[in-house]
Amino acid sequence: MSDTWSGEPAAPTDADPRRWWGLVVIALAQLMVVLDATIVNIALPSAQRDLGMSDGNRQWVITAYTLAFGGLLLLGGRVADLVGRKRTFVIGLIGFAAASALGGAAATPAMLFGARALQGVFAALLAPSALSLLSTTFSDPRERAKAFGIYGTLAASGAAAGFIVGGVLTEYLNWRWCLYVNIPFAVAAVIGAYTLLRDRPGHGDARLDVPGVLLGCGGLVALVYGFGEAQPRGWSDPLVLALFAAAVVLLAAFVWWQTRAPMPLLPLHIIRDRNRAGCMVTMMLAVIGMFGMFLFMTYYLQVVLAYSPLLTGLAFLPMTASILTGSTQISARLLPRVGPRMLMVPGMLLASGGMVILTQMTVDSAYASEILPALILMGLGMGLTFMPVFSTATAGVAPRDSGVTSATVNTSQQIGGSIGTALLNTIATGTSATYIASHLTDPTRRAQVVREGIVHGYTVAIWVAAGIMLLAALVAGLMVTAKPPKHDTPADEPVPEAVA
Repeated sequence: MSDTWSGEPAAPTDADPRRWWGLVVIALAQLMVVLDATIVNIALPSAQRDLGMSDGNRQWVITAYTLAFGGLLLLGGRVADLVGRKRTFVIGLIGFAAASALGGAAATPAMLFGARALQGVFAALLAPSALSLLSTTFSDPRERAKAFGIYGTLAASGAAAGFIVGGVLTEYLNWRWCLYVNIPFAVAAVIGAYTLLRDRPGHGDARLDVPGVLLGCGGLVALVYGFGEAQPRGWSDPLVLALFAAAVVLLAAFVWWQTRAPMPLLPLHIIRDRNRAGCMVTMMLAVIGMFGMFLFMTYYLQVVLAYSPLLTGLAFLPMTASILTGSTQISARLLPRVGPRMLMVPGMLLASGGMVILTQMTVDSAYASEILPALILMGLGMGLTFMPVFSTATAGVAPRDSGVTSATVNTSQQIGGSIGTALLNTIATGTSATYIASHLTDPTRRAQVVREGIVHGYTVAIWVAAGIMLLAALVAGLMVTAKPPKHDTPADEPVPEAVA
């Protein structure tokens, strides 16, 4: 940021004239990573039939990706800081493309699971390096607001767009193209990275915090793995409980070690900052509700309302458009003038309101009058929230810490998605089973009761999601006290150790 402020902020004098084209490259890579979290969902039934996966194993197509991605993000962020963000970005792109090619050519379930895990590993390098490149490229408050508006839109709408792309590819080609489609994206991004992006050199004299890597990444892997296994095994299963216990012990040990490590993997001043911590908690809670909603609405539209894969994907399009509107036309314009919580709190309230509308859905709800308004409200709410979260959480960080800060933001998003999918799906399936058992008194109505039970389970889980988003609004209102960016004092050094 500029050292002085007078009237309208001017663009930095040393700004890269190609920075907006660089943003296209960064956005393309981020879109690829976010799309891959959901693009295979609609294709999963076809892949299961083609490769002969069991019902118990099919969830690994999703879990292998989220497990590697969420568990290794902190390591990826620190690697970006040590060896250079641009270099890490390119390595992540090439590896992601290779893993996608391997998955598309999978001949066995194990081959597909392994490829998805490799995608997660390289996504853990790619995502934090992309966000930190964006953070260090755009320092002027107005430009930063616009750039993060675009980035926040991709982060919030990319998952929904994944359903659309997955539906088109599955219906008109086959499920393998849901993986092959990443290759041209990655090739274009690599070429763009070499020609358009510039970066400060990495800190090659630093040392990687190996104990921190083992404790932190191990704890996150155990946590994500535990939530992934809670769905098929149940929350009281010994393995699930053991994983959660291991996660608590490892993460507690990680925090203890970070206070003593000479070169910590996660400098604790990053998360001690009140605004940054508030943004990360808000992000995690918001994504818990959003990912659960995506899961339920996909099954509701395809199984209950009998939509095709393509029509299911298109049903999410208005939500994507409203995310774009909320992020680029509202948040990006207002953030230089108002504090971030003035956008985040109303955003979470709107999203929660949309969830409440969805709780009224039945087995024969009309899309236009009962589903569409809820999706539009949720999209606007997510657009209002995600852009200021990304911008505020990465502001005022020293360049050498930008990669790990970006990774921490992405970790909160990924862990939130894993928790939301497992937690809300467990609530939905348990509630559905109870409803069906208590209402199935006439065998001739079995099919109808089962459909009613499924929808009842969804609505109960969506009520929980609405409550979680209200909690996100409360956290944002109480913790995020940052002023508009134009009033912030730029920082060339790490944020101070004291809690804000």
